[in-house]
Amino acid sequence: MPEPVSVSDDLWRVLECGQSIAERTDGAFDVTVGPFMRLWRRARELNELPTVERLEKTRSSVGYKHLRLDRQHRTVQLLAPRMRLDVGGLALGYIADQAVAAARAAGAPVVLVDAGGEISVGDAPFGTDGWRVAIQSLANPEQNAGEQVIVQRSCVTSSGDTQRFIELGGVRYSHIIDPRTGLGLTRRIGATVVAADGMTADALDTVVCVLGPERGIALIDSIPGAAGRITTIDGVGKFTVHESKRFKQYLAGSTD
Repeated sequence: MPEPVSVSDDLWRVLECGQSIAERTDGAFDVTVGPFMRLWRRARELNELPTVERLEKTRSSVGYKHLRLDRQHRTVQLLAPRMRLDVGGLALGYIADQAVAAARAAGAPVVLVDAGGEISVGDAPFGTDGWRVAIQSLANPEQNAGEQVIVQRSCVTSSGDTQRFIELGGVRYSHIIDPRTGLGLTRRIGATVVAADGMTADALDTVVCVLGPERGIALIDSIPGAAGRITTIDGVGKFTVHESKRFKQYLAGSTD
């Protein structure tokens, strides 16, 4: 078993947040999902599903309980063989927040940072009630849904299978992996989330897609200040929209 390793303050914050969300969602969000992600990258390259045998062999290397964080010594230890961390569901939000904080520290509080779709903002532009961020359409990734959220000192993120997916055997598999099964999501689902910080927003937009609309909305509502919209498309193209209780507070033009 590898020895505990000291990590940087930045990585520690990301991993600590990831473990907190993993515990809160019973592993529906999990930074140890790296081995499964590697399998699915191979699946896209070869255009074939991972075999049951490969999935089962990989499963023993995945699980947030195999990751030990020692807060006293600021060390990280991997407790299972062939583990591989993947902080992609947190890091961009963290980076965007750090960029906003740096701009504010330099005397530029009116700032927007777009880290590949993770949009963190500072103070509202002068004379406005906030930054206007378009909501992406689940049906067409090249267009927005015709709506905007208005935000300041917060982060807006979106996730779904609009652009990154693979079709195998007539089934569409999302790039979003359920860490509990090792499989890409097969439901058509997308989410837009607003939260006070980038890591929370970044993780939420992914994990609510894994949890599904009902549990996803309940999770968003349980986090102070967070809001979100989850959209699903069924097999005949019918859209269903689920919104958290605070989402309309951010929606441009809403009277609620």
